[in-house]
Amino acid sequence: MKIIRTVIELQTRLKEMHLSPVGFVPTMGALHEGHLSLAQSAVQQCPVVVLSIFVNPTQFNDKNDLKNYPRTPDSDLELLKKVLRETDLVFTPDIKEIYPEEDKREFHFGNLDNVMEALHRPGHFNGVAQVVSRLFEIVKPDIAIFGLKDFQQLAVIKALVKQTGNKVKIIGNPIIRENDGLAMSSRNRLLDPVIRYHAAIIYKTISAITLMIKNYNIAEIKSFVRDSISNVPGFKVEYFEIVDDIDLIPLSTKDEMRKDKRYFGCIAVVAGKIRLIDNIEIGLV
Repeated sequence: MKIIRTVIELQTRLKEMHLSPVGFVPTMGALHEGHLSLAQSAVQQCPVVVLSIFVNPTQFNDKNDLKNYPRTPDSDLELLKKVLRETDLVFTPDIKEIYPEEDKREFHFGNLDNVMEALHRPGHFNGVAQVVSRLFEIVKPDIAIFGLKDFQQLAVIKALVKQTGNKVKIIGNPIIRENDGLAMSSRNRLLDPVIRYHAAIIYKTISAITLMIKNYNIAEIKSFVRDSISNVPGFKVEYFEIVDDIDLIPLSTKDEMRKDKRYFGCIAVVAGKIRLIDNIEIGLV
């Protein structure tokens, strides 16, 4: 793999190789096995893969969150050597490469702007749209692969591609989990050890609702989720919703479920001082 730091060098290299399709995996670093699974998927489908590492400031509505976001460039590159080939490129730009001028663009995504993460992290998805659209402009990928853990982000990116008319194919890869079920996340390494020990409660709880959906109503399920997790010291449920996978419209009753849609239970939990998200698919009743 080759490490590239500038837009012009990346574009020149891709043009010289003249390989297709081009696969793209955007990341913010602090890589783990979940990221590697995305890279592996891209390698299997594409003769050349670009993996970017860039902590995007425009998607952080909390400056402390940006400051504390884990940065592990040396270990990131060591991990990538396991899965990337000689033809693959690791793009590690500085902020001036991505934003030579301040990005003042505003994006609107309908209901996606009004639920779950959008309510709790104002401006977050506008920042995501800014950086992803800019990276697509730079890399010009044929295929881009994202993790399903960031469920709402994936829906936003699909909407972004539709709005902009970009031809890139967006693929969502399954969540990779720790042995106890906790969804792999760069933020996990920030968890207090005691909190980390109990964090398996999140996946254990949302897994239970896949069976509960047959016999309990939505209100009862939401109460169960909140009580199960919030009863653990140091844990607080920020939201739990059951939504479709396109518009992410929260269900009020099971009668709203339709056979032509897929539904997911989506959750955000404050675990100690760290905010974690997860989701699980829920079958029709």
